[in-house]
Amino acid sequence: MATGREIAELCGVSVATVSRVFNQPETVNEETRERVLRVAGELGYRPNESARALSTKQSTMIGLVWDTDHRRPGWRHPYLQDLLIGLKSALSAHGYHLLMLATSGDSRAVGASLADPVGYVNLARRHHLGGLVLIDSGSDAEAFEAFAQSGLPCVAVDVAVDGPNATYVMSDNAAGAGSAVRHLAGLGHSRIATITGPPGNQPAEARISGYRTAIREAGLRLREDYVVTGDFYRASGTAAMRRLLALDEPPTAVFAASDEMAVGALLAARAEGLRVPEDLALVGFDDIEIASVVDPALTTVAQDKPGFGVAAAKAVMAMITGAGREGPVILPTQLVIRDSCGSTSAHDVR
Repeated sequence: MATGREIAELCGVSVATVSRVFNQPETVNEETRERVLRVAGELGYRPNESARALSTKQSTMIGLVWDTDHRRPGWRHPYLQDLLIGLKSALSAHGYHLLMLATSGDSRAVGASLADPVGYVNLARRHHLGGLVLIDSGSDAEAFEAFAQSGLPCVAVDVAVDGPNATYVMSDNAAGAGSAVRHLAGLGHSRIATITGPPGNQPAEARISGYRTAIREAGLRLREDYVVTGDFYRASGTAAMRRLLALDEPPTAVFAASDEMAVGALLAARAEGLRVPEDLALVGFDDIEIASVVDPALTTVAQDKPGFGVAAAKAVMAMITGAGREGPVILPTQLVIRDSCGSTSAHDVR
């Protein structure tokens, strides 16, 4: 690969001029700038990003932090791809690049891990990263808070953090859950259960809060036996649905805090000979691809998955460029009505 010195010799300019073309183009006259860029393009020259960060005091590299331990299923969650597409597209459009910072999640591992956030911060600084995007994998809120206090520009997804240079992006989870419950109550259901996400997970806690509020506002009885814990994944939805169907008075409708769990609940209901939506109404959360292709198609609360990535990108870039730290970004949700609730009227259920 060509070097900056070779570009300078071919163009008859100094190495410093070549550097300014890529780092401070407004300081170089148009003719020289075009000549340097043309020769650099012909030779496939790319400036060193670390050196560029040191010279401009502003890095174009953004670190993506997420625990990728194979024991944690978060990396495989279907909504991740849309989030990453939104994040990468928004960063790329402004000349930023994404660097994955992998961790084992094991404090005994060599190198950085979420059990050692200081090591992660030091790693980010060694790579001259401009900022970090933090994606929750289920139990990293304390580590993320440490990142937020580091002073590095940080944007967390689905974890409420606060710090001198930190903010977060999250869906309006409580409102989304409330819309699901109101829809089921509006169809006449009074025995509405929920399958929650894991304890301590902030979106899960907000969704159960939204469920409880909507149940009370609908004038329905709030039954603790109708609240069963899952982990956002299909197997837990199946297990939770079996528990609900084993009750002396099983629910006629279920709001699952993720589409994956809703699909698991659907499979459990079918195994017991129940029909959806004739015998049991189901609503999920996320609007991942499977929600529209499963039979019956799943009514669900849609999150703006690409919007997560775009909002995170804009927030971290604003802090890097000195535009300032935005407050938390709360994205709206939307109830998508499909076939899994049917058009059951009030007199059809008890």
